[in-house]
Amino acid sequence: MDPKSPEFIIDQPLKILGFVFDELSATRVSGHLTLTEKCCQPFKVLHGGVSALIAEALASLGAGIASGFKRVAGIHLSIHHLRPAALGDIVFAESFPVSVGKNIQVWEVRLWKAKKTETPDNKIMVSTSRVTLFCGLPIPDHVKDAPDELKKVISKL
Repeated sequence: MDPKSPEFIIDQPLKILGFVFDELSATRVSGHLTLTEKCCQPFKVLHGGVSALIAEALASLGAGIASGFKRVAGIHLSIHHLRPAALGDIVFAESFPVSVGKNIQVWEVRLWKAKKTETPDNKIMVSTSRVTLFCGLPIPDHVKDAPDELKKVISKL
């Protein structure tokens, strides 16, 4: 695990699961991951908590960028698990803002699955989420460089 990789710098829990970011902006955050044992419940399907982790992470990153790299905090997460994704499937994730206010943002996050042998065009929706975030919190002194690290990662994608 490379501690200098964009995924590790941005979100260590997602990196540990194998998540890769494809796009990071104020209007869209996306990425993908291949389901391994780390992501699955005992029945070899995507764990609902992993879906929630992805939703919270993508929405938080997008809201942070949209708020001018201010600190954000999730205050509500609602997730609907529609279909299972199985061990070995590729899960694609996309988030986008529904409402961007000065202090509150709402982001939609969608997860799709596809088999490794299929093209991404054959995606089937796995879950849909809404994440509400409080924006503009002060950044603690011990992580003052976090926005700069995020900006560096965005410039490389």
